[in-house]
Amino acid sequence: MISRRDFLQVGMAASALIGADGFGQWSRLAAQQKLTQDQLLQFDTFGNVSLIHITDIHAQMKPIYFREPSVNLGVGGNKGAVPHVTGADFRKLYGINDGSPSHYALSSGDFSALAQGYGRVGGLDRVATVIKAIRADRPDAILLDGGDTWHGSMTCYKTAGQDMVNVMNLLAPDAMTFHWEFTLGSERVQEIVESLPFAALGQNIFDTEWDEPAPLFPPYKMFERGGTKIAVIGQAFPYMPIANPGWMFPEYSFGIRDENMQAMVDQVRAEGAECVVVLSHNGFDVDKKMASIVSGIDVILSGHTHDALPEPALAGQTIIVPSGSNGKFVTRVDLDIRDGRMMGFRHKLIPIFSDVITPDAEVAALIDAERAPFAAELSEVIGQTDSLLYRRGNFNGTWDDLICDALLSERDAEIALSPGVRWGPSLVPGQDITREDIFNVTSMTYGKAYRSEMTGETLKAILEDVADNIFNPDPYYQQGGDMVRTGGLGYRIDISKPQGERISNMTLLKTGEALDPGRSYVITGWASVNPETEGPLIWDVVEDHIRKLGTVSLQPNNSVEVIGA
Repeated sequence: MISRRDFLQVGMAASALIGADGFGQWSRLAAQQKLTQDQLLQFDTFGNVSLIHITDIHAQMKPIYFREPSVNLGVGGNKGAVPHVTGADFRKLYGINDGSPSHYALSSGDFSALAQGYGRVGGLDRVATVIKAIRADRPDAILLDGGDTWHGSMTCYKTAGQDMVNVMNLLAPDAMTFHWEFTLGSERVQEIVESLPFAALGQNIFDTEWDEPAPLFPPYKMFERGGTKIAVIGQAFPYMPIANPGWMFPEYSFGIRDENMQAMVDQVRAEGAECVVVLSHNGFDVDKKMASIVSGIDVILSGHTHDALPEPALAGQTIIVPSGSNGKFVTRVDLDIRDGRMMGFRHKLIPIFSDVITPDAEVAALIDAERAPFAAELSEVIGQTDSLLYRRGNFNGTWDDLICDALLSERDAEIALSPGVRWGPSLVPGQDITREDIFNVTSMTYGKAYRSEMTGETLKAILEDVADNIFNPDPYYQQGGDMVRTGGLGYRIDISKPQGERISNMTLLKTGEALDPGRSYVITGWASVNPETEGPLIWDVVEDHIRKLGTVSLQPNNSVEVIGA
C-alpha cells in the first residue's frame, strides 16, 4: 500500500518553510526564496512506467493568475466529497498550511495577497521545462493531453488553433483527446488531426450517419514502456452537441458509451495490455461513475471540470487523477506494473510557479514567434481593475459580473445572461486590463452578443435546465460547467430539489419586482448555440464598456441565494 506521503506534492512539504502568518506583507522575492525549481521537481522515481498529464490548457501559453473556486458544490453521493470541498475545508482535509505555496496553488482564500508574493503560474515554456525534467529522469514517459487545448485565447482564435498546435507539437505529446477543439468546426479539426505527429483518441467519437466509430479518431493506442504494455483509451467530452453548437460538427456523435468503453478495455487486455489508462474529458464525477461501471481500468486521467487535487481519488480499483487547468499544473504518475497488473503507484501534482521554474528557451522562442504578429493588439491597455477578476465558482465570478454589466449597458437590456464556462485566467487588483485579458475570458467561435425578448416563464425554464445540468444527482446527467451567470436578475436556488423545482424568487433587480411569468423582458447574452444568432462580438462589447469605465470596481454580487447545499 502506498502511503499518504507518496501522494502529496512537494508544495505540501514546502508549505512548512513558508508558514501561515502575515504573508500579504511579504515581498515576492521573499516568497521565491522559499521555493526552488529542484523542490518542485523532486520525485522519488518509482516502478517502471511514468505518465505525464496536462489538460484544459485553454490556449494559455504565457504565465497567468488563476484563482481556484470558492464554491464547488456536490450533490447526491458526491456531496461533501472531493473535488467538492473548497477553501479552508480543503486545506484542512489535505493538511495545507495557510499562506503556503499549496494554499496559493490549490485554494481560493486570500488570493490577491498571496498572488503578490508567489506571482503568476503556468506558461507552456515552464511546462516544457517540467516535462523535459521528467523525461530526463524517465526517458520513455508517456505524455498525455486531456483536451481543451486549441481554444481560449486571442491568438488561438485568430489562427484557428494553429499557434497551440505548433507549440504542443514541440512538447511532443504521445496522445490527446478533445472537447472545445470541435468548435473550430469539423473541417478544421480534420485538417489539424491529419497533420498531428501523435495519436488523436476518442472511443466515444462516432459518425452520425452509420453510428460507427469515426476512423479519424482511433479508440486507443498501445505503448510498450518499461518492459510492459500500456493501453491508453481516449474519452472525448460526451455532451458536445448539447453543450456546444452541434451544427459545427454535424458528422460526429459522442456520448459516454460505457458498453463500448468496456469492449475497448476487454480488447486491449486481450491484446496483452498489462495496464489500462483512460485519457478522459468526462469531468471528475462522470469519471468516478464510469469507473464503477466499467471494470479493468487502472488509471483515469481526468479533465473538463478543471479540478486540481494533491492526491488521486480512488473509485473501486481505479485511481482518478485530475490535473487542473490553464497550464497551472503538470501531473506525474509513476506505476509499478508487474505480472500483468498494476502493483502500486506514486503521484505528484506539480504547480507551475512561473517565477521559480526556468523557461525552456526553445519553447519560449516559439511562443514569442507565434504571438509576434498580434503583439500590438494583445498588449493594448483597455482599462484597469481595482477588483479581483476571476471566473470559477458555481454561481458567480467577477469576470462574468463585469461581462453581464457590459451586456446590460452596451446592449440596452433588462437582463443579461453569461455562460457558466470555467476557463479564463484571473486579474488581481491594480492590474491593467489588456485586450488579451478580455479575449482570455470571451474567446470562442460563436461569440456573438444577442439581444431578444423572453418571458419570465422562459427565463425560469432556462435556469431550471442549466441547474439540472449541474446539480442532477446522477453524474451522467451533468455536463460540467457552472450555473449561467445573470445580470439584472436575482433568484433563489435550492440544489436539493428535483428538476423544475430548484429556482424561485426571481426578481428584476432594477425595480425589485418579482418576474412576471407572462411578461416579455429584453434579454441579452452570448455564446448561443443557434447558428442564426446576430449581434456584435462579445469581446468588442466588453472592451467598449471597460473603456467607458476606465477603472473597474465591482461590488459584491449577492443576487443569488443558494440553499439546500
